[in-house]
Amino acid sequence: MLGKVFASLDSAQFSKCFVSWVDSLAKMTAGEVIAIDGKTLCGSDDKTCGKSALHVVSAFASSNSLCLGQVAVDSKSNEITAFPQLLYLLILQGCIVTLDAIGFQKSIAQAIQDKKADYVLKVKDNQKEHKGKIEKLFHSSDQGRVH
Repeated sequence: MLGKVFASLDSAQFSKCFVSWVDSLAKMTAGEVIAIDGKTLCGSDDKTCGKSALHVVSAFASSNSLCLGQVAVDSKSNEITAFPQLLYLLILQGCIVTLDAIGFQKSIAQAIQDKKADYVLKVKDNQKEHKGKIEKLFHSSDQGRVH
């Protein structure tokens, strides 16, 4: 029965209201780590109807142990398109946003900066050009020390 109620709601409007409510509960402090990650919800598929599993991108406030919001990923897309939608909803000023390697995008980094937050983005070995540039930044020529 609850499933029918939630299915009838406008998901975008519900998400906006939910994030607003969570913002009223959570006390975000400078340096708060907000982990953003995508997950596929187990058991949310329906193979008999040809419905694929629901994949969402969520923002989790580590010190509050609270999900600040989530956005469903379009079935014909990937997490990259959902990140900006989620960032738009959140108040992130003074926080540190973490994302895995799929979030290593200039536009996503800019969206985080526009929210007056800092970020930590993961770079994988298969992102050779970016990884090389980052490693070069952290290696100094003075005695090979890493700063």
